[in-house]
Amino acid sequence: MFNVGGIDRVIRILAGLILISLVFVGDQIIGQNIVWGWIGIIPLATGIFKFCPAYTLFGIKTCPIK
Repeated sequence: MFNVGGIDRVIRILAGLILISLVFVGDQIIGQNIVWGWIGIIPLATGIFKFCPAYTLFGIKTCPIK
């Protein structure tokens, strides 16, 4: 029941980590940086669990068939 493949998974994990790291760097505008951290959780989680609900809705699958 996986639909996120290897390269897609790496890109999602890196993007999630970068977005979460924006919470700790840059201008510390109250609330704005925290939003990037919450947004970063989505690609990080989909990369870790190899499952993207949006891919299921659109019928996309980037992992090889097993």
